[in-house]
Amino acid sequence: MNALRKQIDKIKPAFTKGGRFSALESVFDGFETFLFVPNTTAKRRGAHVHDAIDSKRTMSVVIFALLPALLFGMYNVGLQHNTALGIEGSFWSTFFYGFLSVLPQIVVSYAVGLGIEFIIAQIKHEEIQEGFLVTGILIPMIIPVETPLWMMAIATAFAVIFAKEVFGGTGYNVFNVALVTRAFLFFSYPAAMSGDKVWVRLSSTFGLGGEGAAVDGFSGATPLGQIAAAKGMLPDVHNTLGQPLTDLDAFFGFLPGSVGEVSTLAILIGAFILIFTGIASYKIMVSGVVGTIVMALGFNAIGATAAMQITPLQHLLYGGFAFGIVFMATDPVTAARTETGKWIYGFLIGIMVVFIRVLNAGYAEGMMLAILLLNTFAPLIDYIVVERNTQKRLARLASKAKN
Repeated sequence: MNALRKQIDKIKPAFTKGGRFSALESVFDGFETFLFVPNTTAKRRGAHVHDAIDSKRTMSVVIFALLPALLFGMYNVGLQHNTALGIEGSFWSTFFYGFLSVLPQIVVSYAVGLGIEFIIAQIKHEEIQEGFLVTGILIPMIIPVETPLWMMAIATAFAVIFAKEVFGGTGYNVFNVALVTRAFLFFSYPAAMSGDKVWVRLSSTFGLGGEGAAVDGFSGATPLGQIAAAKGMLPDVHNTLGQPLTDLDAFFGFLPGSVGEVSTLAILIGAFILIFTGIASYKIMVSGVVGTIVMALGFNAIGATAAMQITPLQHLLYGGFAFGIVFMATDPVTAARTETGKWIYGFLIGIMVVFIRVLNAGYAEGMMLAILLLNTFAPLIDYIVVERNTQKRLARLASKAKN
């Protein structure tokens, strides 16, 4: 590590003002601060909290928490492929098929997003912001595995420019950038984001898989998609081959869906990491679950349609709820920031996701729109909470003055 530090220090003058590569100063700074904690801190005693954990280190913890869901999602891509084509594959061949299927999406996401941020940082002569370190891995995890790379590139560029940079960059954006990417894809290319053909990859990937046609009875529809298409009673949700899908299967993640959203178990591991390290708020997660259960029970009491009959547990296991409430709703930039506001914010997300799923037949998922909607209201929630506390304190002071 000392040798690397010396090498960085040796070439650093070439990238500073007046150096041969000074035009790439922001790129070099981003690379250096990714490898090493900056040694510039406030000198005045008592004025600041000195800590080695900066934004890059925080982002690294989030990426680490995402790995269980990402790795299982890659395996599931291969598993769904093998199941659809009737292929008997080993664990490693199944995993590598999924890995090679998702890898191009990760590369495109980072290449486009970081490329734009590098260019903007150079133009503005500012440090490269680290927010896209997490956003870049989130985007491939919340879209169908069959999403064309060119669509993903356009959506990523749109989200980075219009949902982030126009607001001032990392820390100033109102909406979650990864969700804006998904929303752009959903509304611009709906055929590539819905139906039963986008969630299961049937073609070969770098020479792996893709042998033969899909087996009889194959369906790549997600559980929520199956329920949305049902009439009357809640249908028996099935897997890729039409066999009954149990809640335990959904918990482990053996079902069609976005790469990172299928396994609730893997997502819970990530949630534990985020809560244990203090990176994410458990209040948003817990209140989101409570809001979902309350709203689901309310619709269960009515039960007029199949969607109204979805149990609270199924709402928690199906679709992107678990992933959204753990990794997207807890985004510290776009979520509520007051402690009371976090409880309200999470609860309303839980309410809205069920509301959208049940009453919007054209969009069976709901979590994306619920979070984006509450991103809009998060500042208002915080404002109301702060004003209420201010009024209570003023009333308390007035009462003491009278006495």
